[in-house]
Amino acid sequence: MAPKRVLMVAYHYPPCRGSSGLQRTLSFTRYLPALQWEPIVLSATPRAYATTGTDQLGDIPPSVIVRRAFALDTARDVSFCGRYPGWLAIPDQWISWSLWAVPIGLRLIRRYKPAAIWSTYPIATAHLIGYVLHRLTGLPWIVDFRDPMTEVDPVSHKRFPADPRLFRARARIERIAVTRCTRAVLVTRGALKIYQSRYPEVPADRWALIPNGYDEDVFASIAQVDPEGRRHRQRVTLLHSGVLYPTPDRDPRQFFRAIAQLKKDGSVSAETFRVILRASGSEGLYRESILALGIEDVVALEPAIPYRAALSEMMNVDGLLLFQGRDSNPAVPAKLYEYIRAKRPILALVDTDGDTAAILRESGIGSIAPLDSEEAITSVLRTFLDQIKNGTAPVAGDDCVKRHSREWGAKMLAGLLDEIARRQ
Repeated sequence: MAPKRVLMVAYHYPPCRGSSGLQRTLSFTRYLPALQWEPIVLSATPRAYATTGTDQLGDIPPSVIVRRAFALDTARDVSFCGRYPGWLAIPDQWISWSLWAVPIGLRLIRRYKPAAIWSTYPIATAHLIGYVLHRLTGLPWIVDFRDPMTEVDPVSHKRFPADPRLFRARARIERIAVTRCTRAVLVTRGALKIYQSRYPEVPADRWALIPNGYDEDVFASIAQVDPEGRRHRQRVTLLHSGVLYPTPDRDPRQFFRAIAQLKKDGSVSAETFRVILRASGSEGLYRESILALGIEDVVALEPAIPYRAALSEMMNVDGLLLFQGRDSNPAVPAKLYEYIRAKRPILALVDTDGDTAAILRESGIGSIAPLDSEEAITSVLRTFLDQIKNGTAPVAGDDCVKRHSREWGAKMLAGLLDEIARRQ
C-alpha cells in the first residue's frame, strides 16, 4: 500500500523544551510511518519557544517533513514594562502564529495532498489554524483536545481560564472544533465524559480516546540501571521531574510541611533522605518556603536537563513524585506513563476520585494522598519510605507497562485516519 499523508498542526515540537505535550506529537511522527501514514508537521519557529534544546531533534525521523511558521510570544516579545494589549493574546499568547501558519499550511496541502488535518491543544491557536485549513480545503479534521479547553468547577463555579475574554474565546474555538471536526480526541476517560456531557448533540461516534504514554524506543536507548547499586544506597531519593505550579493544581507546599514534620520527629534527615524537584519553575517561591521550614538540606531545586537524561534520572532514583489537585481530576499528567515505564515506586499526591488515581489503582501501584492535606501526606510518606527501605513498594509489571506505550496510541490514531480515508 502506498503511504498516505496527514498534516499535523502542533506548536510544541523539537527543539521546544519544557512541555511534556511535545512528546505526544513527536511519538506520533515516529510511529505513524510504519503504519502507512506519512506525517507533515506544521509547527512554530524556535524563537517563539521559551526554552529550546537540540537533544530531541535527532528523534525526528528523516522522512518527516517539518515546516515552521513565524510566531511571537505576545507576553515576551510585544510587552513593554510587562504590559501588552490583551487582544494580542486571545485565545493565547501565540495567536501571531496563525498569520503565517495558514498560508504555509495551504502550500503544504497543495504540494503534498494530505488525506487529513490533525491539530493538537494546549495551544488553542493550533485548533484555530486547523479549522481555517479545514474550511478552505474541505479536508477531514481530527481535533486532538487532550485536556478540556475550558473548565468550570461544579462546586466553586470558578472558570478556567479565569480571564473572561480568554474563556469566551476558547469556548468559541472549542464549540467550533467539536461541531465541525471529523473526530474529536481526548486523552482521559474523565475528559471524554466532560465533553460528551457538554455537547450531547454531537454523535457518539465522533468521540475517540487516545491516552498519552511513554516512548519505548527512547527508553531502550538509555543505559540500564544498576539495581544492586541502588539497593545499597544510604539515602532514599525521591524525584519530581517537571513543572509545578503555586496554585491548588500542583502546589508542593503541603508536601514541604510534611517533610518538615518527619524531619522534626527524626524520621528523616539530610543523611537518610533527599527530594529533587527537577525543572519545577517558581523556584524563588518554593525556595522561600523550603528555607522557612528548615528543609533546605533535604529538598533540592534543580535545573532542567536533556530529555533522555531526565528519563535516566527517573530510572535511577528510589521513588517518583506526582502532584495534582482535585481541579485536575479529569486530567492525567503525561509523566505518569514515563513513571510507570521507569518501574520505580510512585508517591501520588492526587485526589482519590481522579483519573490519575484510577490508573494507579488499576495498575496495582502507587501510594496515594490528597495534595492539600499535610496530615495525610505525612502519614503516607512515612509508610512509602518504609516500603522503599524494606523493598515492598509495588512497581509496574511488564504487562502493565506495555499497555501504556505511545506506539499503541499511534496505532489508535492510524486506525482513525484509515477509517476517515476509507470514507473519502
